[in-house]
Amino acid sequence: MRYLLFPITFLSLGSVFSQSTNAPLNEDYYHWLTRYEIKAGRLAPEWFTSVRPMKRNALVAFVDSLQTKDNVFTSRADQFNYEYFRNDNWEWSRAESSTSKKPFRKLYQKKSDFAHVDQPDFDLHVSPVLYVGMAKDSRLADWATINTRGVEIRGMIDKKIGFYTFLTDNQMVLPSWAQDQMTLYPVVPHEGFWKNFKNNGVDFFQARAHIDFNLTKHIYMQLGHDRTFIGNGYRSLIFSDYSPPNFFVRANAKVWKLNYLFQLNRLTGNERGTIGGGSSAGRRYPEKYMAFHHASVNIGKKFNLGFFESIVFSPSDSLSGGTFDMGYLNPVIFYRAIEQQFGSSDNALLGLDFKWNAVKGIQLYGQFVLDEFVARELLGKRGWWGNKYAWQLGAKWIDAAGISNLDVQLEANQVRPYTYSHETLSNYSNYSQALAHPLGANFTEWVGILRYQPLPKLNLTAKAFYARIGRDSTNQNFGADLLKNYRVRQADYGNYIGQGFNNNVLFADFTASYMFKHNLFIDLKYVIRNSKSDLAFYNNNTSFASIALRWNIAQRTYEF
Repeated sequence: MRYLLFPITFLSLGSVFSQSTNAPLNEDYYHWLTRYEIKAGRLAPEWFTSVRPMKRNALVAFVDSLQTKDNVFTSRADQFNYEYFRNDNWEWSRAESSTSKKPFRKLYQKKSDFAHVDQPDFDLHVSPVLYVGMAKDSRLADWATINTRGVEIRGMIDKKIGFYTFLTDNQMVLPSWAQDQMTLYPVVPHEGFWKNFKNNGVDFFQARAHIDFNLTKHIYMQLGHDRTFIGNGYRSLIFSDYSPPNFFVRANAKVWKLNYLFQLNRLTGNERGTIGGGSSAGRRYPEKYMAFHHASVNIGKKFNLGFFESIVFSPSDSLSGGTFDMGYLNPVIFYRAIEQQFGSSDNALLGLDFKWNAVKGIQLYGQFVLDEFVARELLGKRGWWGNKYAWQLGAKWIDAAGISNLDVQLEANQVRPYTYSHETLSNYSNYSQALAHPLGANFTEWVGILRYQPLPKLNLTAKAFYARIGRDSTNQNFGADLLKNYRVRQADYGNYIGQGFNNNVLFADFTASYMFKHNLFIDLKYVIRNSKSDLAFYNNNTSFASIALRWNIAQRTYEF
């Protein structure tokens, strides 16, 4: 922690301006924002959707800027979504529609808040969090269940300091394929420390929080414990929200057509625990850090190009000699230069991402990640293990085939063997879970998503994922498992995507979600997961039907 005090102290010297908290990561929420950017057909100034979560004040400014456009909020569902965003962020929109028609005494005077304070020097929003549901899994004798209770709090002090807290207590019986995953690595997907609950359940507490303040009109800083998502696709090969929340220091500069993010994350190493005893306790978990830069620029009115670099490093690695490289605290430097200067063995990645509003109603996007690369080996076409890279290509079609509120998304992801892995603790993971794609590496995946909003409060979603993965058997490393040491590999040459034991996974999800009141949903879900493999462990089929009540929380998914 002492290593983080330097950038905090240095950056805190600036003046502060009107501040906003983040809109929490939620796939449905951010899809709507992307939808209206595509409908507008242009990139709004100072609006960068590839860096999430995003600020609530920027969100309101964006949707308000589109209200005067005749071709954006055209249907009843679009008008509903527009009012929903304004009501959900009423401290910035001051929407008249945010006031409840029938408040319960002094509670729910605003549609989005159980209780609130709205004073010039103090702003406070308090809301309950609830997620209860049950499901029938064809491979489980008992019901799969979820029981989440908690609270969400956000606010501002003097309009200069923003704060956010999300706390939940959770007991779950996971779907069968998530339980299968836990037999390999006993960690709860998306979560950190956990305990056993009754016979086959898990119990965990989740805390996410951050504080915000602006250094100048165009530069803000955050300090917190939460997730990050980089990219425009459904998956991210750069930095996803799959792994547990983690501590971060973030500074972001947004000016003209440029956005620059510097972030330092404290991560948990390969902590595993046991099925019988939950997460390990009674000792400090192994630590590592990630220093991350992402710069993006809007080129013209339709194209955005971004570049990133990241270093995962651990002072506790034997190769690091217990030394924390202070150079990683520099927010404007190429990390690779630091590595070369100090002979570092840390895990470096770099690459790019883009989005392009190509034609009316269609956006193309993609990512490229370079972990390691030697040109002569690539040109030699001998399948050298060290040519490690990943790519993504995708397209979004808004109001597809002229049908209002029917959105289609297609995406392809491919990751070469041994990408993201390392010889030390510095693999691209957090709490033994991938920082990028949940499948790790050594796979090809195709994604198709159909979203339809036939009524303002009803959303229908169909998702299909098909992946071809090369798996490992006992004491083998074909390159899919990024937690394994890449020096213990099967071969130096002859490597290819999908090598090892073949595993084909077809995952289909059909969800109907209805919003009864603001942020109060009932979800009906049906999942089919077929997994075929040469290994018996991965050879199984599952059907999963569930019903859930969800209040002020995003859907919990296990799409792998």
